[in-house]
Amino acid sequence: MKDDETPRVRRGARPLGDLIAALVDPIVAKKAGMTAALIQSWPEIAGVRLQEGCRPEKLVWPARRADGTTAEPATLVVACEGAFVLRLQHETHEVLARVNAFFGYPAVTKLRIVQKPILRIRANRKLPRVPLNGAQRRGIAEATARIESPRLRSALERYGEAVLGRNAANRNTQT
Repeated sequence: MKDDETPRVRRGARPLGDLIAALVDPIVAKKAGMTAALIQSWPEIAGVRLQEGCRPEKLVWPARRADGTTAEPATLVVACEGAFVLRLQHETHEVLARVNAFFGYPAVTKLRIVQKPILRIRANRKLPRVPLNGAQRRGIAEATARIESPRLRSALERYGEAVLGRNAANRNTQT
């Protein structure tokens, strides 16, 4: 790039997670001493057997030396439900090895377990949809018939199908 050119700005949609991570990382680092990337990568770090009942709470770093470096590695505090505590105790060395592999250096040497309930995050956030009947499809077709642009008409038909299907699914679950 030449000196007189302005830097290129990325156009188009960007994943919301990328934008939020840049905002959340400083807050998480200040409050918990770790990055959002560690929290996001926890299922891969903890493994299938531990990911549902454990989550990282914070990294406790020892006091810094006068020259600005830390004297020793951090302690990872992990919140764990009662049924998973024993399993985590048995797999402590594996979890520490995976955390250090994640950081790329021996950042953590100790694991402290705090027993408490873990908030479960629903894996499938997609709302259920019910297939539409003929009358509903005809209603959507009639509502969009006067739209000249085929792309816009198609998009609005899909939107109408999604809204009616979700509304029907919500009515079915409430009864």
